[in-house]
Amino acid sequence: MSAAATLPTMPITMDRHHDPDMVMLPAGAFSMGGIAEDKFVSAVEMPRHEVIFKKPFFIARAPVTQRQWSDIMGTAHGQHPDCPITQVTFTEVMVYLRKLQAKFGKAYRLPSEAEWEYTCRAGSSSVFSHSHNITVCDANFLYDEHGAEIGVGRTTPVGQYPANAHGVFDLLGNVCEWTADIWHPNYHHAPCDGTAWTAGGKSSFRTIRGGAWDHLPRVLRASWRDWAPEQARWDNLGFRIALSH
Repeated sequence: MSAAATLPTMPITMDRHHDPDMVMLPAGAFSMGGIAEDKFVSAVEMPRHEVIFKKPFFIARAPVTQRQWSDIMGTAHGQHPDCPITQVTFTEVMVYLRKLQAKFGKAYRLPSEAEWEYTCRAGSSSVFSHSHNITVCDANFLYDEHGAEIGVGRTTPVGQYPANAHGVFDLLGNVCEWTADIWHPNYHHAPCDGTAWTAGGKSSFRTIRGGAWDHLPRVLRASWRDWAPEQARWDNLGFRIALSH
């Protein structure tokens, strides 16, 4: 078991009586996509391009947990209540968001892929959100690049690993995260204003981000992206919420 298993858990507030715990991201610009120093960059992360956010937005401090899901939907999957909810399809996430909107009177939604990476990078231009390297004290992942098991081998309660510079937890590792974007195999003609890319692309497939508890470090890179069918029900895939300012 790694040293990460003994790190203290950061309390993340969202229960049936409180609005979700969110961070406001400022307006600004960043370069989205793979960087030259990253030996694992692939064509799906290119071309690197500038994205400009003209307005701030809010994003959840952590992925939605089992407890938070159960408070809205009535059921979860029997894991630790502070672990991220997993095995939920994109369609089920949309139902959750509608119910959350009705409960709190706010237009909660999934983040766009650009919002996710902007949040993750937090002003950095490194391979990971904090540096060019990552360890099991930084995030929850299972294998090193040689295939040796070095992680805890399961999801962990949110907030157990260090936050990034924006105070946001679990962007890398623990669970991959649904985004609002339809999958496109590269960034040619991608929106440059930070909105979700929902035109064209591979219908019924969504972009996922962040890497997960059962992955190699290369999958936890800030620019890594992949797709999942909207009906995917995976034990390493969850989500976090966002809100326009």
